[in-house]
Amino acid sequence: MKLLIAWIGPRHSRNAPEAEYLRRIQPYAPAEVALFRSEQEFFTKATSQSASRTAPVLVLLDSRGQQLTSEQFAAWLGRQRDEGRQRIIFAIGPAGGWSDAARRRAGLLLSLSAMTLPHELARVVLCEQIYRAFTILSGHPYHTGH
Repeated sequence: MKLLIAWIGPRHSRNAPEAEYLRRIQPYAPAEVALFRSEQEFFTKATSQSASRTAPVLVLLDSRGQQLTSEQFAAWLGRQRDEGRQRIIFAIGPAGGWSDAARRRAGLLLSLSAMTLPHELARVVLCEQIYRAFTILSGHPYHTGH
């Protein structure tokens, strides 16, 4: 299973805080990041790049989406892995939010918080939660603090 973590908007710095979590995710699943200038560019490039046997699962971060606990998110990610999903695309939307058409295309609308988060913080939280989910699935002590 490969992961793409994408966002529309602000530039990405090589020294961005999420870089550490991206590094930690790598043993569990190859993960890459991508920046897009617009929702249209994202859908044109990111969702059409798939050369895999299965369609990618599109997870759009949206304040109106489902709020999951870390354990629920881990279970969801584990199901995707166990069902043989080859690619999951996590995407943080434009400053004005996703269009209705974009939300209809999502396999999962995910909310990190009832509060609105800036892109930089949302990227860190998303990457940390993906890493946490993989540690929960593998029985690693990271989640329990042991």
